[in-house]
Amino acid sequence: MFSLKQPKPTFKSYLLPLPQAEDHIASEPRIKKLEPVLLPGEIVVNEVNFVRKCIATDTSQYDLWGKLVCTNFKISFITDDPMPLQKFHYKNLLLGEHDVPLTCIEQIVTVNDTKRKQKVLGPNQKLKFNPTELIIYCKDFRIVRFRFDEAGPESAKKVCLAIAHYSQPTDLQLLFAFEYVGEIYHNLAKKVNGIDPGGGGGGIGSASGQQTPLFETYSDWDREIKRTGASEWRVCSVNEGYMISTCLPEYFVVPSSLADQDLKLYSYSFIGRRMPLWSWNHPNGSALVRMANIKDVLQQRRIDQRICNAITRSHPLRSDVYKSDLDKCLPNIQEIQAAHIKLKQLCVNEPFEETEEKWLSSLENTRWLEYIRSFLKHSAELVYMMECKHVSVVLQEEEGRDLSCLAASLIQVMLDPYFRTIVGFQSLIQKEWVMAGYQFLDRCNHLKRSDKESPLFLMFLDCVWQLLEQYPAAFEFSEMYLTILYDSARISLFGTFLFNCPHQRVKESTEFAISKNIQLGDEKGLKFPCVWDWSLQFTSRDRLLFHNPLYIGKSAPCVQNGAVKTFKRSKKNYSSTLRGVPPALKNGIISEQEFLPRRNSLILKLKPDFLQQTESQSNSMEQYFRDWFAKPVDLHGVILPHLSGTQIKLWKLCYFRWVPEAQINHGGFITAFHKVSLLADEVDMLNRNLRQYKSNSSLQGSCSELDQSRMYFRANSLNDTSEAPDFLSSSFPFSPVGNLCRRSILGTPLSKFLSGAKIWLSTETLANED
Repeated sequence: MFSLKQPKPTFKSYLLPLPQAEDHIASEPRIKKLEPVLLPGEIVVNEVNFVRKCIATDTSQYDLWGKLVCTNFKISFITDDPMPLQKFHYKNLLLGEHDVPLTCIEQIVTVNDTKRKQKVLGPNQKLKFNPTELIIYCKDFRIVRFRFDEAGPESAKKVCLAIAHYSQPTDLQLLFAFEYVGEIYHNLAKKVNGIDPGGGGGGIGSASGQQTPLFETYSDWDREIKRTGASEWRVCSVNEGYMISTCLPEYFVVPSSLADQDLKLYSYSFIGRRMPLWSWNHPNGSALVRMANIKDVLQQRRIDQRICNAITRSHPLRSDVYKSDLDKCLPNIQEIQAAHIKLKQLCVNEPFEETEEKWLSSLENTRWLEYIRSFLKHSAELVYMMECKHVSVVLQEEEGRDLSCLAASLIQVMLDPYFRTIVGFQSLIQKEWVMAGYQFLDRCNHLKRSDKESPLFLMFLDCVWQLLEQYPAAFEFSEMYLTILYDSARISLFGTFLFNCPHQRVKESTEFAISKNIQLGDEKGLKFPCVWDWSLQFTSRDRLLFHNPLYIGKSAPCVQNGAVKTFKRSKKNYSSTLRGVPPALKNGIISEQEFLPRRNSLILKLKPDFLQQTESQSNSMEQYFRDWFAKPVDLHGVILPHLSGTQIKLWKLCYFRWVPEAQINHGGFITAFHKVSLLADEVDMLNRNLRQYKSNSSLQGSCSELDQSRMYFRANSLNDTSEAPDFLSSSFPFSPVGNLCRRSILGTPLSKFLSGAKIWLSTETLANED
């Protein structure tokens, strides 16, 4: 009979067994499991797998594989592959390493290699060819490229169209901030995932934990009056509910001698009904005032005289008023925009080795540094009028909400050391830009359809960086703080940089709340996150990069616990840390030759009667600057800019951070920043040890204090001689890896076709081929 048992196999296999069915599921490509991290109100609108992100311009060796996702907030490239050639990257809590906010996108170009077609995508456009490559040109000078060689052609096309559609919204309420805040309010709680929709002015501030005043209330303006000692000025509420002007804040400061009834009457004569706005008071009584032009020609002389008389009566010495017509003596917004476009093309257009011989002349031809010098020079001249001549200064501009924002802010940074602290600087931006009606929506072109785009806010930050570069010990914040602040203006989550004026925020958010059935209660519109709450973007550790280790601190003038500390210029106890430039070098503000009429002269354009000033008056200003630069600098007093050709520099961290050729490994300012941070941390350690020795506090309390540090780079011990970390470079904390891929992979038809062509292609120069 036959046995029922199975015979034992005699063949022995040395190969690995085939995976079972469940093993097939587990071994599917990792890429399909990658999912984006979404904020409240953020949704995925389209995605495509098997996308390649180009990292280098000359090889595909380092390219990353992953999933490209488009949401209503950002485009996100998700990968498990580690970033090559990179040892450090600071982390933004709102954005991933490869994410780009939709409001940061400037231009979208799709390319088909085989058909040699390319098209600049606009909203609601059709794409009749399947793209093999997507090029994203960003407003922060990045160029990001993605390849779709292995992706599904239809999926690639859909994600490109989705990015084009959502990055160019047709209405303000379509920006992500509205969806985000709407989701927060619908959850019936003020905090979701630890994020407060109101934002406040918290986050990083001074050591005392000060919050940034937002100047949305009567009390914020009243505290600023007391801080500056402006006793003859008062907070005016005539515009409460925006009853007079929709482009002014509800509360602002006016001379005490002007009655509300007079203000209402005079407002009709000003462009936009923008009445004169007080900005700041000097300890000597001089005031800084901003004013729009008077459109009523018949009433112009009478109203102008009335306003000037009121400002004069607010001065303890009854000094005259000095008016500066900014439209006549500074570049206009169109000229600034043209200079910015040329600068962008120069910084990222071609590899440096191809433009090295003519790079400096090309930089000069952009006129960007020339305009920086113009603003610094004119502001310094007005500082002289307030500081030396003791006269009040009125900044006059057509609408009073562009050039005057920049000039008023620079004057205050030069005069008041409080505005050189982090909290003070943030309050300055709130007061002179956000609440004063700077048109962030139009000037930043968040909706991609404004012909009024102009980088005035960037120019202001650049001017402040010039002062920081010349007087590093006078500023509490670092250049990394200024760069990240500029980047934050391109994130469509913060209400700070989203609107043209406070009234627009209230109006648009109220309409949105009604459409979404959101109950506002007593609130005036929705409360958007505030950019000054830096904890929304960065960990406490990364926020230490904002602190300048060279800063020589001093108690910031403020109002705390009801006690008023007024700003007073310190005695002539000048610091020997920094020295002024000797007069022989003539690097001051005014030189003798500058009083001669010449093309583009600024000093002769201050006001008409300035052309007829006497030689003694001219010499007085010149002598003031010579005397100032001949002395050591008082870091807690007035600071004035050096304006010679070698002193005005290009802000490399902001404009070159993505350029691989410009990156200096183990070099740049960050190396000095690292060394000074270690020294400052050692000093802090000694102070803490000294306090511990003198005090009778518990050991636990002492240990917790010893763990604290205000420096990002910390000393391991006293006399720390450790070397700088390997990841330090001139681009720190940013990385150019994968962020400036100028060309596609070498050898493709596209790279040959675009060889030598300029990037940032316009719709006129790029054929919209179908």
